Amino acid sequence: MIKLGVNIDHVATLRQVRLAKEPDLVKAALEAERGGADGITVHLREDRRHIQDRDVSTLKKRIHVPLNLEMSSAQEIVDIALRVRPEKACLVPERRKELTTEGGLAVSREIKRITQVVKQLKQKGIVVSLFIAPIEKEIHAAKKSGAQYIELHTGEYAHAKTGSARNRELLRLKRAARLAYSLGLRVNAGHGLNYQNTKAICGILHIEELNIGHSIVSRAVFVGLKEAVREMKRLIRS
Repeated sequence: MIKLGVNIDHVATLRQVRLAKEPDLVKAALEAERGGADGITVHLREDRRHIQDRDVSTLKKRIHVPLNLEMSSAQEIVDIALRVRPEKACLVPERRKELTTEGGLAVSREIKRITQVVKQLKQKGIVVSLFIAPIEKEIHAAKKSGAQYIELHTGEYAHAKTGSARNRELLRLKRAARLAYSLGLRVNAGHGLNYQNTKAICGILHIEELNIGHSIVSRAVFVGLKEAVREMKRLIRS
């Protein structure tokens, strides 16, 4: 059964608009748990646009499911991860002016630095994933880095304009998951997934977990976070 990691970054986005105390991020995480979330994901960005340092440490203490920290390889962020010790860490590319994470990590180009960070995190008992595009070269580089998981970037699939383009991207994801599994890597996926396009991803062999945030938080505006998570869980299971 594919697991669901719920990204609650945009609950923090709403809070930071007013630099207020609400909505409370811990309450949001616990509501997601009640809806069936198998994990909570947050991205501690270098510019701190939504998640703050204190959020990461507080969530680690208060939630009952694994905490997955999305993070760049900047040493400042790595040091926080080493101190807090989330159960999981996913290394992602990060650019200051992007709206959200765009594209996958260039592991092959940054192999030395990424391998170093992976080693540091694993020494603290943190399970490490690399967020990459479904590209053969990057999958082999991810294996070389020592990471246990990859998270396949599903953005090209999610934003495809035509049915043929979606099918083409879906095939790329299937081939990437198969290759990663053959190399001994475990496979997650995420980015741009919603209540309309997630079902097809669930049919890909070897994917263990989907990380979904924006669409769930958007749905929560109308039905509440617990129900929004519950709906996504039902979709994944069906």
